[in-house]
Amino acid sequence: MKIKSILISQPKPSTEKSPYFEIEEKHKVKLYFKQFIQIEGVSTKEFRTSKVGILEHSAIIFTSRTSIDHFFHIAEQMRVQVPDDMKYFCTSESIAVYLQKYIVYRKRKIFFGQKRFIDLMDVLCKHKTEKFLIPVADIHKEEISKLLNSNKINHTKAVFYRTVSSDLADIEIDNFDVLVFYSPSGIVSLYNNFPDFAQNATKIATFGPNTAKAAKDAGLKVDLKVPSPDFPSMTMALDHFITEQGKRNGI
Repeated sequence: MKIKSILISQPKPSTEKSPYFEIEEKHKVKLYFKQFIQIEGVSTKEFRTSKVGILEHSAIIFTSRTSIDHFFHIAEQMRVQVPDDMKYFCTSESIAVYLQKYIVYRKRKIFFGQKRFIDLMDVLCKHKTEKFLIPVADIHKEEISKLLNSNKINHTKAVFYRTVSSDLADIEIDNFDVLVFYSPSGIVSLYNNFPDFAQNATKIATFGPNTAKAAKDAGLKVDLKVPSPDFPSMTMALDHFITEQGKRNGI
């Protein structure tokens, strides 16, 4: 099967220098970008049912800008005045700097890691007397809690936002030769929007082991799993995959 059209379940890259556009030009294929999922905050009513008291905590752990946005949104809606002595721990400097949107950055106690959560553990272990609050999505990695528990760090996870399926009514899913997924939620969105979807000759590409597992659990045959030792990125894998498909078809 010659690859002619690929649906990428992410927003279109904002820069023209994206490797995706190089693939489009090199292989003369058409790439379509469509966000399969979106983020929405929980309501204050729903948050109250969790019985989590923001002010019962002395420190907040942020793993993304999204978590910052929804934390302060809930605090504002509930008229919670976050104290000036609240401590903030972020997984990266860029996330920490984003706090400037809501607080006077220079006058707060802010700590950050390099990029991965594990890089933040040394700092967290030095502040074990704090009671940490972690704003998370309804679907999140359990590894963070396991790591904190193993280090006996007192913390509370609270759902501040959720991942929901986007409306995909404007696309014809059967018109694409390859579907590219980056999260298990993308697979859920596929079937929420197209409950009768049949894979047939459509190729499926997935990023990350959890996404591959979600696709397999949904009864899909995964043709391209990324990352791999040979292809750490989706664009590298797609470039090779399209080339190999062309060879099989004598192109």
